[in-house]
Amino acid sequence: MSPVIVSQLQRTFRALAYPGFRVYAAGQLVGTLAFWLQTTAVSWLVLELSGNSGTALGWTLALQFGPYLLFGLQGGQIADRFDKRRILLLCSLGSAAVTATLGAVVLTGHIELWMIYVGMFAFGSVAVIEGPARQAFYSELVDTEALPNAVGLGSAIFNVSRISGPALAGLLIAFTSTGTVIMACAAIFLGPALACAVLLRRELSNPVRRRADSGGVRSALRYTAARPDILAVLVVSLLVSGFTFNFALTLSMLARTEFETGADSYGLLLTALAVGALTGSLASGRRTGRPSLNTMLLSSVLLGVGTLVVGFAPSLWSAMILLAPTGFAMVYYAQAANQRVQMGVRADYRGRVLSLYMLVFLGSTAVFAPIVGWFMELYGARAGLWLGGLIAIIVPVAVALAKREQIRRRAMVLPGKAMP
Repeated sequence: MSPVIVSQLQRTFRALAYPGFRVYAAGQLVGTLAFWLQTTAVSWLVLELSGNSGTALGWTLALQFGPYLLFGLQGGQIADRFDKRRILLLCSLGSAAVTATLGAVVLTGHIELWMIYVGMFAFGSVAVIEGPARQAFYSELVDTEALPNAVGLGSAIFNVSRISGPALAGLLIAFTSTGTVIMACAAIFLGPALACAVLLRRELSNPVRRRADSGGVRSALRYTAARPDILAVLVVSLLVSGFTFNFALTLSMLARTEFETGADSYGLLLTALAVGALTGSLASGRRTGRPSLNTMLLSSVLLGVGTLVVGFAPSLWSAMILLAPTGFAMVYYAQAANQRVQMGVRADYRGRVLSLYMLVFLGSTAVFAPIVGWFMELYGARAGLWLGGLIAIIVPVAVALAKREQIRRRAMVLPGKAMP
């Protein structure tokens, strides 16, 4: 193999040189597969029970991500205070228990819509603790220079599962049932628990030492408020994530109401999105430093353009083609935002600041998903994509203009440049 190719591969996958990261990555690959199998099965089950109600599906997503609004910052405080390996192990067991309970109810034939709501809220309550610990744990598995690559590969793992999970779930639902798929997810969720059990017996590459002056949640909020670069990420993520990242909602409605197809076609739409997302993950993982604000804003605009165009797709196959570049821009934006936070904060604040970022990035779904679902019931599934696309274009442009104006004002008051 050419030395140039070898060098490029080493750069793209350099985090895999760390044994602890390899173990963790294997567990995450299994766990994220379970997540996407469950997400697809539950979304389809909600549509069946509600008569294709976009509002019902929106509420399902809202309740799943709602705990981030209620307990998000506490999840980050737990991540900063305790051994992340133990947190992640317990959370994996909790996810498996919640999913097994929901699957058992579905298989008995007594499932009702409110039971799904309760199950998704319970699942989200576990995720609100697991999320900040999982994100902050990357910095303990690898050295600082490999952190962008570790975050990028973590996203790539998520998107490999996003590619295979929905398509596999669609086939399994077609040949078995949603209950069977959900029960299978409960067993698969044990994979990350096993990986964390192995890591508990190993030394970490870059363990974080908590500082006495790092304080609690309020201290983290004050720290974030004094960081305009972090605040810009939070503002953009609030609206772009809330209105644009609802593809489980918008694409399921698009498949069922516009293209009049089944669960297998919905899985194909998500898979097409994930193919582009996987490419975007690997591309963002090649970074060696903190991405610029302009990189984040431009990728959001490209995401908006792609989402807007998907809303005009005349057929299932044309939508699949358009979703690939949209998925690339989606993850390239998300990773730029994530890496700006990861690499821009003090190590002992990382869990709490990341929990604030996840509160905004995921918790916004709880606020806006029902609105998007209601909007699609009024104007159709395509309108939901158009709305998300416009938001992803307008918000970063507004932030860029505000930043430009701030720079102009600073230049005016520099010595020798102040206005008379």
